[in-house]
Amino acid sequence: MKIQYLGTAAAEGWPGIFCNCKVCKEALRRGGKDIRTRSQAVIDDKILIDLPPDTYLHMLTYGLDMPSIRTMLVTHSHQDHWYPEELMMRREGFAVDMKGTLDIYGNDAVKESLERVVADALVYSPNRAQIAYHEIKEFTTYSSEGYEFIPLKATHNPRENCFIYIIKKEGKSLLYANDTGYFAEETWDFIKGQHFDLVSMDCTMQKIKIPTNHMGLLNNVDVVERLRQTGCVDRDTKYVVTHFSHNGGWLHEEMEKQAAEYGFSVAYDGMTVEF
Repeated sequence: MKIQYLGTAAAEGWPGIFCNCKVCKEALRRGGKDIRTRSQAVIDDKILIDLPPDTYLHMLTYGLDMPSIRTMLVTHSHQDHWYPEELMMRREGFAVDMKGTLDIYGNDAVKESLERVVADALVYSPNRAQIAYHEIKEFTTYSSEGYEFIPLKATHNPRENCFIYIIKKEGKSLLYANDTGYFAEETWDFIKGQHFDLVSMDCTMQKIKIPTNHMGLLNNVDVVERLRQTGCVDRDTKYVVTHFSHNGGWLHEEMEKQAAEYGFSVAYDGMTVEF
């Protein structure tokens, strides 16, 4: 399996769209890996995770073949992860010669926001966008295109049932863990007995350790330590941190130095990891 990180920033992007802080200014000056778009990833060029406002840019920049995507997993309904208006471009007249349905998996809040957008769009056009929405529940196994995936309870927005995901295929397993803070106990109980070849973690706050909603580097260290204690990882497991906010204060080079002390890789836009 492989994962490509299409976007690695928190909601505001990096540099933040309206931000004038010194960290954002320095990121803009340096460019390269310090320029981060909103969070999105793709597994084996087939399983898309989240639909941020930057999806079109990701398609242009990394050759993401959106017409061929048949499976989308959505973590939650915050706008930096879920921009359903983009899906209206699948309607006839906007997209020509589409082949097949896009299966979208997510929670009830994601479903409700999609239904609102579709209802508005159908006022102007009766054409359907060839979308099938599947409302899913945590700790339940689903399958699509030869992959198994399991949504787990995230600790992010208490008003929404947010997900992190286990994704499996042919003996390989990924734990994709953003947006979330340190995992809920129900999640820890469920993953006992699982094995992960790659663990991808929310590191929004970088040098700041926080109690919930997101994580910083030291929260990531705590997660990995417990994964080791539960036997979910081994010496060959790869660890990647992603989803960074400028409020965390470390640009890419400094973040790499800090993360290397714990054996973690630091994601950047466009990075691919095979496992």
